[in-house]
Amino acid sequence: MTVGMSIQDGVDVANIEGKVMAAINDKVLDALNQQLNCEFHSAFHYLAMESYFQSIHLKGFGKWMRDQYKEERVHALKILDYINDRGCRVKLAHIEEPPQEWESPLEAFEDAYRQEQDSSGLINGLVDLSQSERDHATHLFLQWFVQNQVEEEAMVGSIVEKLRLVGNDPYGLFLLDRDRG
Repeated sequence: MTVGMSIQDGVDVANIEGKVMAAINDKVLDALNQQLNCEFHSAFHYLAMESYFQSIHLKGFGKWMRDQYKEERVHALKILDYINDRGCRVKLAHIEEPPQEWESPLEAFEDAYRQEQDSSGLINGLVDLSQSERDHATHLFLQWFVQNQVEEEAMVGSIVEKLRLVGNDPYGLFLLDRDRG
């Protein structure tokens, strides 16, 4: 097997038996790895919220949070696969423990909404970085995440607004929980 290395336009390029695999530049790769780990943290955050809702007998909200947990894992694995497909190395980091308790269902969903907004900010920063580093493949890859974050923020924001509308009305809370399950 013949292996050669060179640098073209600031990107490491590996040549393995005549096949060229372009790696991602270090700044973009570091940011992708950071986003990957943020997606795993978000997944754990949603799993903690599922446990919270199950413990207060709001099974519909719990199921919805479990679905979000699964979706965040899909996001993380998409990034992991992209990094691997580009011939680079994934760097998994320690995942900070998520909160375990919230004062109310509204507070939990407001937390989820902030988390989605934070994720959108990170994705947007990654898009900006990929543009400034002229990494067109990564820029294209990230467009799915941009669109997904618009949808996520709208969905979670809608639930927050509905929870604000029902306030402390147990019947309203019951209906919202039922609709999520």
